[in-house]
Amino acid sequence: MSKQISRKNSIHYLKSYKQNSVQIMQKIADEDVAHLIDLLAAARKDNRQIFLCGNGGSAATASHLANDLGKGASWGREKRFRVLALTDNISWITALANDTDYSEIFIEQLKNYAQPEDLLVAFSGSGNSSNILKAVEWANDNELITVGVTGRPGGELGEMARHPIFVESSHMGHIEEGHFLIQHLVGYFFMETE
Repeated sequence: MSKQISRKNSIHYLKSYKQNSVQIMQKIADEDVAHLIDLLAAARKDNRQIFLCGNGGSAATASHLANDLGKGASWGREKRFRVLALTDNISWITALANDTDYSEIFIEQLKNYAQPEDLLVAFSGSGNSSNILKAVEWANDNELITVGVTGRPGGELGEMARHPIFVESSHMGHIEEGHFLIQHLVGYFFMETE
């Protein structure tokens, strides 16, 4: 009997979670995502560098988007994306975190690579990760274009990024699902329509 009760509870939870998720995904502003597509297309056209960053699940989203743009949306095409996930050089990241401070792991990479008018896309569920905020602040100060993809209320990233995109939830699972949807909307736009 306890298994049936547990199964009933789990089915109820799953249905409720999926229903909430669908409602939240529908609220992602198409105009904001289309603007990100425009920024990415302009960076590709002008041969500018695109940098992506995030922590935890957001790091995985940054890496996934780098893959989709760098391979999927560039393979066999004359114009290619110059895209780099700042999450992917583990040796560099761990050296910075160990020898300086974890808050420096993205900004120090940007100092080596970034030029004015390059694009930084930062993913952060809370919008308050210090390494993300330092990178965005430096990017703003050095004339990069900054996009902050976050949840609600969006934290400092939602205020600091020149182009914020919000997932209308404070639930980390739904925020990360929204971020994943955004990166797939963007990636597959270029793979399937360009």
